[in-house]
This record gives sequence, structure tokens and C-alpha cells, in this order.
Amino acid sequence: MTLSRATKIVATIGPASNDLNTLIRMIAAGVDVVRLNFSHGKAQDQIDRANLVRQAAAVCGREIAIMADLQGPKIRVGKFENGQIELNDGDPFILDAACELGNQERVGLDYKELPRDLKPADVLLLNDGLIVLVVDKVIGSAIHTRVKIGGVLSNNKGINRQGGGLSAPALTAKDMEDIKTAMRFQADYVAVSFPKNAADMEMARQLANSAGEAYGHRPLMIAKIERAEAIPVLQEIIDAADGIMVARGDLAVEVGNATVPGLQKRMIKMARASNKLTITATQMMESMVVNAIPTRAEVSDVANAVLDGTDAVMTSAETAVGKYPIETVTAMAAICVEAEKSDVCKLDADFLNLTFTRIDQSIAYGALFTAYHLRVKAIAALTESGATALWMSRNNIDIPIFAITPSVATQRKVALYRNVRTLGIMPSNDCEEVLKATEALLLAKGIVQNGDLIVVTWGDPMGQAGGTNALKIMRIGER
Repeated sequence: MTLSRATKIVATIGPASNDLNTLIRMIAAGVDVVRLNFSHGKAQDQIDRANLVRQAAAVCGREIAIMADLQGPKIRVGKFENGQIELNDGDPFILDAACELGNQERVGLDYKELPRDLKPADVLLLNDGLIVLVVDKVIGSAIHTRVKIGGVLSNNKGINRQGGGLSAPALTAKDMEDIKTAMRFQADYVAVSFPKNAADMEMARQLANSAGEAYGHRPLMIAKIERAEAIPVLQEIIDAADGIMVARGDLAVEVGNATVPGLQKRMIKMARASNKLTITATQMMESMVVNAIPTRAEVSDVANAVLDGTDAVMTSAETAVGKYPIETVTAMAAICVEAEKSDVCKLDADFLNLTFTRIDQSIAYGALFTAYHLRVKAIAALTESGATALWMSRNNIDIPIFAITPSVATQRKVALYRNVRTLGIMPSNDCEEVLKATEALLLAKGIVQNGDLIVVTWGDPMGQAGGTNALKIMRIGER
């Protein structure tokens, strides 16, 4: 068991990592969650990748979470006759929903409703903001613009409106089918792209729960914060989700690059305060798509996300299509470890003004407080659902937390929780038997030695989700 890293790593797989040997090496290097990007590939491709992940995890002797990342609405230009054009500052250019094949004067749109969302003086940002167009007028299906900042525009590049406000729904017909596909392999997390409000998350959850019912499976839902209009209703989106992804790419295009660092800190703080999960994503190690080592700026970026308290940092192209997927994970893990060393634990301050509203919440905080002051070796949360481990993981403590559970689904979900490791145990309703097995398991894994103190939490009677109501301080070897 690796005990030195609290922050988890989410890695996107693709052509560069879509083979068993590479996946095994990436998991060994530190991957905790694998992201399947549903923007690429067919349904069977995703199922095959999920099976490969499960196979690699089994070889490594670990339970790895799988996150199905939905594509969301495709607000993109269409294709060009010659694949691309070059736009110069001041050029007129038309985005035409009725155009089939683009040229130097105009290009089609995947999102046919775009003309209805725009008015003169609106600013459009193409290709992640590298090209800027200003709307002059809208006539029928044609958006007449003037190039403010030019560049090369190629097939299928994305479109954002500065300040947000596009009416495209978060869940498309493709997303709804993709949710069904994700439930066929019991994806542990479903990430919803471009949610604008709580209703988008609630609809996605209902669809996922319905599709997963046949498999007895309910995934956790991640809201990707990437629309400007999501920011004013951030708390309601957090409340409707199990966690959020700070998706800095599209978000930066809509709200401006300079705004994102402050928003990142605010979002992570809000999510932690609401006992929800956070993933920080986009271009964290972007240079490692082609280079074997990260830039110093990227090292600082990852470290700052760790110091902000994020549960996980995420790779995208670096491990999906990059030349150095294993090196990327190795470097990211090392940065997390070093950043965590510099993060001074001040647990008592976290407890000021806290109000305990649930018994399991009270036990979780009691375990943290006790473990911190007694300097125990580990905290063992015997859990069915993982809820107690989640409460504990919302606070910064330098003592490892172990979610010990008979549920494989819970083991996989907990893989994303900051500072929580997961261990499987045989199901039993006999409290003494389970406590004895827990002690033996921690000893066998080399986590504790005879004479070490640990704090254990569990529910009495055992086997009921959300029923944690007991805490015990144990000295190993004295049972």
C-alpha cells in the first residue's frame, strides 16, 4: 500500500494508453481513476476500454474507478473543402448553419440553433479562444462576423460565446445513449458536460439510476463546471451533484483566463464545505504530450491544486495521445507528494463553528479529532457506502484513512476520495469477527505493526449503509 500520497490521479486513456501493458504500468505509477472520453469512439469501444481497465486493475491487485465523461452539446464549426483555412484580422467571415462544406468565406455549424442565440456585437471564440470573431449581424441561418484575431481554422473546432449564454442543453440524445452504455459496464462516475443548473444534474442522475437499475448500480455524478452561467448557481449545482470538475478549458474561454485561478480556489473550497468531491482538470501537464518532463509552470499548477485541497488532478491529452503517458503519471504523483509535505495540518481550525447534524458525521469528526491528537497510525472506517470515509476526507489530516468494505462498488468509488485508501474485507455481521479481520488485514498489508494505535469506526448493527455510530481506539496486538 502506498501511503505517501493523499491526492488522487485521474488519467484519460486513448490511443497512447489503450493497451493492457501500458495501463498496468500507469496504475502502478499512481493512477486511481481512469477517464473514458465519450467524445471519441463508439459504444463498443468504451465497453472494450472499460473491460481492459478492469483487467489491468486486477493484475495490479487494486480497485480502480472508471469515470464516463459525456460529450455534451457539440458547438463546433463544420468541415472545410481543404481541411482548413487561414483567417486574417479584419476579414469578413460567415458561420452558416445551412452550409454543407466550408471555404474561405463561410463554414457550417454542428449546432444549428446557434444563430438564434446571437446578436450584433457578440464575441465568438473559436479553437479554445485562439480565433476571435465579432458578430455584425444575423440573417436567417447565417451569422455574419468580422475577424478580430485571426489564425488557422480547421475542421470541427469548438465555438464559445464570450460570457456564455448559449442555449444548448447539457444532455443531448447522444449523451442519453452514452449513459446507458456507461451503465452496461457499471461506470463508477458519470461526468456531465456543460451543466447550467441543478436541473441538468438531476436529469442526468435520474437517467443514470434508471439505466443502472438492471445492474443494481448507481453511479456518482460529477458536474463539469465549464459554462459562465454555471458560476452564479454554483452552490445549487454542487448540491445536486456528488462532485465537480474544475474544467478550466471551456470555462477559461467563456469567463477569461485571468478569472479561472480564483474561481478554481473558490470552487474547491465550496465543494469541500459541502462534503462533495473535486477534480482539477485541463492542461495540467500539457507539455508532456511531446516532452518527457513537465515545465516548471505545470509543476506549480499541479502543486497549487493540491494545496487548494482538490481530491484529484487529471490528465487529458497527456495520457490519451501523448508520447509519455507513464512518465506523466509518475511526474504528477511526485508533485502531489511534495506539495502535500508543505501543507501544514491544522485540523482543530477546521472544526471551529462546525455543526454536526448526523450521527455518522459526528463519529467521522470524532475519529479525526481523536486520531490527530493521539497521533495514531491509521484510521479504519468500516463502511458499506463509503459515506463515513467521505466525511473524514473533507478535512486535512496527515494520517491515512482506510475505507474497509465488502462492497467492490464502494471500493471503486472511494478511489477518488482524497487521503482515503480502500481495502476489501469479507462480509460479516459479527462485530468482533470484523474487528479482528481488520486488524489482521492492516498487519498483513504492512500498514501497522504490533503496538500501533488505530481508530476504528463502524455501524452497530453491521451491514447497514449510513449507520456508522461507533468508534473505538485499538492497540494492535492487544486483542
